[in-house]
Amino acid sequence: MKAYLKNMLHENIVTIVFAVMCVLGFIASGQTLAYVFSEVVTRLFRNFGLVFSLIIPVIAGIGLNFGIVLGAMAAQAGIIFVTHWRFEGINAIIVATLISLPLSVLFGYLLGRLFNKTKGQEMITGMIVGFFANGLYQLFFLVLIGTLIPMKDDRIMIYTGIGIKDTLKLEDGVVNALDNIMKVRMDKIAVPAIILGIVFVLYSYWKHKKDPKRNRNNLYADISHLIGLVILLLLAAFNKDVIFAMKFTTVPIVPLILMIVSGLFITAILKTKLGQDFRAIGSNMDVAAASGINVNKTRIIAIILSTIISAWGQIVFLQNIGNFTTYSSHQKVGTFAVAAILVGGASTKKATIRQAIVGIILFHTLFVIAPLAGKALLNDAAYGEYFREAVSYGVITLSLVLHISSRKKGK
Repeated sequence: MKAYLKNMLHENIVTIVFAVMCVLGFIASGQTLAYVFSEVVTRLFRNFGLVFSLIIPVIAGIGLNFGIVLGAMAAQAGIIFVTHWRFEGINAIIVATLISLPLSVLFGYLLGRLFNKTKGQEMITGMIVGFFANGLYQLFFLVLIGTLIPMKDDRIMIYTGIGIKDTLKLEDGVVNALDNIMKVRMDKIAVPAIILGIVFVLYSYWKHKKDPKRNRNNLYADISHLIGLVILLLLAAFNKDVIFAMKFTTVPIVPLILMIVSGLFITAILKTKLGQDFRAIGSNMDVAAASGINVNKTRIIAIILSTIISAWGQIVFLQNIGNFTTYSSHQKVGTFAVAAILVGGASTKKATIRQAIVGIILFHTLFVIAPLAGKALLNDAAYGEYFREAVSYGVITLSLVLHISSRKKGK
């Protein structure tokens, strides 16, 4: 047990530090739990797709895929065209998704081919490709639209008739098209969801207990998860502040369903032959190749899946926001998604759905409270903005340093 706790502390040091920072920032901000809780829940269902898109490349040994920026560009292209064609509501989301699909497959294929040429340097390659693709994206929407590609639309085009405006407002029917289909107060679903989680953990514990080859770490993990869920259940059932915060917060059911389906889809993929190939390549590329796995092809498939999920995640993100800056909304998608999953305890070699969700919650909790804490402590919210900007890059640096040091220690 002692060894398990020591190992868990070492693997989750970034998560623990962030959790402490969130608690201290919340106390300093002076904000109510209801406000922070509502904002974080909104951001969870807004950002899950972008963060989930990083999981498969990590497992496949490609690392943290900063190239998901290409998927975000494909999504924004779809949103621009449905805005021009005046699609509204769920139809706009469906058409934008269909437009982004072939673009995502193409971008993912090209990115995967490039990653195969730069094995071991995929993360920096993904960053540089993002900058290069951004130039092509601007060339297309700022120069070619209205010249080589005819388009006349005063609402979305620059007054000269060439190029798309810097800021686009989505059609009224498109804004929150998914969110507004159905909303439920969180206090109505929180307790049943936690109880379901407790049942699942108990089943997992029983399954590991009966396994003759059981790993004690799995049992300890189940026990720690069970303790955490019981604490959450007690807070949700008896703490007045938490109960009020849940009554104040509404959950968009469709994004919730999409998040669950996305998690199940990734889990199902990883249990297939393709998923086993991902794991084999991530464990040892040379051994995987020797066992007959087509390493390059499998890596390309991983990047295509990642790009598709990121594109659809960006569509969910934009419909929640309601507007976006045409030429910059996608630029920090990769950085913020990578920072979030690292905060959840992931590394360049390991990532799970749980780590992605925990990371989104902690990272965006700090995003919400940092300006408020800066204003309360220093009478200037800008300090909080600078702080969270530095943190988003600092957590990436810290996580990579810890990963490299632990890998050297292992060798």
